[in-house]
Order: sequence, then structure tokens, then C-alpha cells
Amino acid sequence: MKVDQKGHTITIKDTQGDLSSFLTKVTSQFKTFESHNIIIDLLHYNNLSIDQIKLFLPLSKQHKKNKKSFIIVASDFDYNAVPAKLIVVPSVLEAHDIIDMEEIERDLGF
Repeated sequence: MKVDQKGHTITIKDTQGDLSSFLTKVTSQFKTFESHNIIIDLLHYNNLSIDQIKLFLPLSKQHKKNKKSFIIVASDFDYNAVPAKLIVVPSVLEAHDIIDMEEIERDLGF
């Protein structure tokens, strides 16, 4: 697992290639990340299913309760099939853009 911090955002990337162990590591270390916006980088996974993406839903809900952004980056994916409570985008740049917009909304009280 590779963790990069840029400002108030942490990007977490799996280096093992095993989604279930990656999810376990992120979940067990969640307390260290909870005060930052989180980007989960799954770009190197091919053919992710909606069920695999939904595994991150409990983390996303918990993180959004803390008024922080939680965004998953995945390519070759049906973004319309994602539940409304999850944000999945095709690039890390777009994830940073969404975090910027969400921080502005939070600052304005939305």
C-alpha cells in the first residue's frame, strides 16, 4: 500500500494487487486517515465489478460523517451503476477537482 499526502488529501494506492487485503489494510488504518480527504486509487485493477466497489461503501459513509471527501478512482467502469453514496471517477486529477468543489461547498455550509 502506497500513501501520498498532498495538503489535506491522502491518496492510497494498492501495491499488492489483492483488493480484499487492500481493503482490510485501509480499514484497519482508517483512524490515521480520518482527518484527511481520501482518494482510493484502483487504476491498476482491470474489470472491477460494482460489488467490489461497493465494498468501500462503509468506509465512505463513515468518512463523510466526518465531513471529509472519499473518492474512488477506477478506469473502465460503468460509473452510472455506482450507488449515489459513492463517488467513482476515472482519474486522480478529477478526484482532486471534486475534493476542491466539496471543500468549497462545506465552507459555504452546504
